Amino acid sequence: MGQNLANKILQAHLVEGELVPGKEIAIKVDQTLLQDATGTMAMLEFLATGIDRIKVSLAAQYIDHNLLQTDNKNADDHAFLTSAAQRLGVYLSKPGNGVSHQVHLERFGVPGTTMLGADSHTPTAAGLGMLAIGVGGLDAALAMAGRPFHLTCPKIWGIKLTGELQPWVSGKDVILEMLRRHSVKGGVGKIIEYYGPGVATLSATDRATIGNMGAELGATTTVFPSDHRTREFLEAQGRGEVWRELSADPDATYDEYDEIDLSQVEPLIACPTSPDNVVRVADIEGLKVDQVIVGSSVNSSFRDLMTVCKILDGRKVAPSLSFHINPGSRQVLENVVANGGFIMLLLAGAQIHQPGCLGCIGMGQAPGTNQVSFRTFPRNFPGRSGTKDDRVYLCSPETAAAAGLFGVATDPRKLGELMPWPAVQNPDRYLVDDSAGILAPPEDGSRVEIVTGPNIVPLPEFDALPDELEVEVIIKVGDNISTDTIMPAGNKVLPFRSNIPAISKFVFEQADPEFSERAKAKGNGAVVGGVNYGQGSSREHAALAPRFLGIRVKIAKGFARIHRSNLINYGILPLTFKDPADYDSLNQGDRLKFARLRELVESGATEIPVEVNGREIVTLLDASDRERRELLAGGLLNVVKEESHGR
Repeated sequence: MGQNLANKILQAHLVEGELVPGKEIAIKVDQTLLQDATGTMAMLEFLATGIDRIKVSLAAQYIDHNLLQTDNKNADDHAFLTSAAQRLGVYLSKPGNGVSHQVHLERFGVPGTTMLGADSHTPTAAGLGMLAIGVGGLDAALAMAGRPFHLTCPKIWGIKLTGELQPWVSGKDVILEMLRRHSVKGGVGKIIEYYGPGVATLSATDRATIGNMGAELGATTTVFPSDHRTREFLEAQGRGEVWRELSADPDATYDEYDEIDLSQVEPLIACPTSPDNVVRVADIEGLKVDQVIVGSSVNSSFRDLMTVCKILDGRKVAPSLSFHINPGSRQVLENVVANGGFIMLLLAGAQIHQPGCLGCIGMGQAPGTNQVSFRTFPRNFPGRSGTKDDRVYLCSPETAAAAGLFGVATDPRKLGELMPWPAVQNPDRYLVDDSAGILAPPEDGSRVEIVTGPNIVPLPEFDALPDELEVEVIIKVGDNISTDTIMPAGNKVLPFRSNIPAISKFVFEQADPEFSERAKAKGNGAVVGGVNYGQGSSREHAALAPRFLGIRVKIAKGFARIHRSNLINYGILPLTFKDPADYDSLNQGDRLKFARLRELVESGATEIPVEVNGREIVTLLDASDRERRELLAGGLLNVVKEESHGR
């Protein structure tokens, strides 16, 4: 019986455990990726280990989120990241050079390698046949320090692709079809592996789009084969020497299966306020659109932007809307310019911005009140755009361009009545110049002084888990709560990513503006949630800031993978209800008492009884021995410090 590709890569990097779904394993990490919204804290965490140089084959730090310099904070963080990267041996992508995922695909990705990225959309690297996993900043920092990455061995979900996409349909529609079928919870505990004859019809950047938004399915990661299309892209980047062929065995098996006939995929769109609220574009035709944005962390490649350029060429965007372009990288922008695309956009009335995340992370480009925004972004969680009660739709570049021309939602296949299908392909050879955007580290960084401005605040220290714990429920929330709800982004909040006392004031700000003050006043607190609690971004601040406020326990019907790991990393107990009906019996203000807590966690107990208002409910702790050690110590960093002192 043959092996699938995901297990081949896992097996080649396995350092602990066996590839049995549900069992804990550890893998060697080849590369790491940080961005500035997570990198400031991750760099502080790495420095706290006392190690003076990275111990992975390549580490890259991107400045792509906090680009607005409205005061000193972001500029100070950029100086810190630049100096820390030089000191520690990390490649630095400067502000304006592009989004981490697009730039890494272009300049650093290597087929068959493993990567941890402190960003949930790290699986974009699936476009090159990498096994790239989004994690919290502490996990990425410890991988940089040479520690293996522990995870629950996922199931491998094989998606067979047949046929070929029709004109005006693209890779974005494929991943929206997956979300339409399987929801934001469909990939939890799984690696999605695409295989079959249809794979060869998809370019590396189409595959990157599909990999990027596999995160919205809750998947551990996504993987594609490394084939002639992968080789085409790497050779066009001048990096053909890193290519190698990788694929599943012909008789490979998978834990789960699905199949998509690409020729049957239609233009799709995710309606507010979830990536899985997917309908056909044809079903909402005529909806007035006020804003269109193409680019940012997904659909920002040359092929995506040049397709929009060709559609707008010689035409004007509708006078009733604003049309924005966020290139994925400086390289993408340079190649679009060289192919005449810039002037097409300019004359059409589009607004062209610097390469970066921008509106995708709520850093500008917020829509107006009750305005409809069509975006090629990966997420449309409530308020993520920066506007309360926003109306954000997720779509392909083709659908975005059609809306831009007509001013209303329009099936992009109707563009065929105006023009021939552009059929844009990626270049045979990209214009490549890293000199302006990427700073390589010196061979010896020991003399580099790390610059710390007033916004770089030392990591808070957390105490060990007590034996007896009494907490109050500070807030109760529902299903599919995202990390955007727990820890908002945007230009008001992001500059405090390296300042936990300051950023903690914004925890749950959208849902409950008084949460932070109430949590601090109570001393020890708990949060109660529904299913898929903590979906979305990998931001560890959604665990770290609540822990700073005194949150010691989160009880939910279920947790998203990355957020659960982040909770354990900072010593917060991630408990689930043995009886989901007990969720209904808990309310804000209830007092929860835990007896013999250390003893239960240390002994490996899976049932953790909780006294609530004079009665008892049972919660479950599904944690490995390693995770229990971290919880007992008050967090992973405490364990690392204990180990280093013991040597």
